[in-house]
Amino acid sequence: MYYAEKPTSAHDIHELKVNLLGEDFYFLTDAGVFSKRMIDYGSQVLLNTLDLEAGKTLLDIGCGYGPLGLALAKVQGVRATLVDINLRALALAQQNADKNGIDAHIFQSDLYEKIDSSFDYIISNPPIRAGKKIVHSIIEEGKEHLNSSGLLTIVIQKKQGAPSAKVKMQDVFGNCEVLKRDKGYYILQSEKI
Repeated sequence: MYYAEKPTSAHDIHELKVNLLGEDFYFLTDAGVFSKRMIDYGSQVLLNTLDLEAGKTLLDIGCGYGPLGLALAKVQGVRATLVDINLRALALAQQNADKNGIDAHIFQSDLYEKIDSSFDYIISNPPIRAGKKIVHSIIEEGKEHLNSSGLLTIVIQKKQGAPSAKVKMQDVFGNCEVLKRDKGYYILQSEKI
């Protein structure tokens, strides 16, 4: 599974050429990582909804091979940190940063386990198949890793738990806005007040 530390599936490297936020990117993908054949629709909706301030800090939690954090670093000018538990995904994310000329801090962390700083933005396309507990941990622990007025933004399908994630974000942050709904995907955002 793509949320395992060391995927055991045989390698199956692909190169994707995609346009994200008006820029062309080249991404290497492989078996054992999320959405290896294309940038999934939910990630695209999340990217197209965000308007981040250049120079601010971003944490992409569960970054996979890096399309979200790397695109936002290149196009919107945020200082991006990308983490994932999956070592194969992280190796690809580093190669993809190099391939696209993007400077990003990329390292392994099981959710926030090795995160010792706070950020202006945290984003995630959470690993739904890992279960609700993981999704709720991303929300709950995210608050303590945000700067004051920092924003946590996630994408999640209605049928895969968007309503319960919205309730959790409301409980943890005291606020949760649905920024966008698109083909069953919800973009949910909470601010650390």
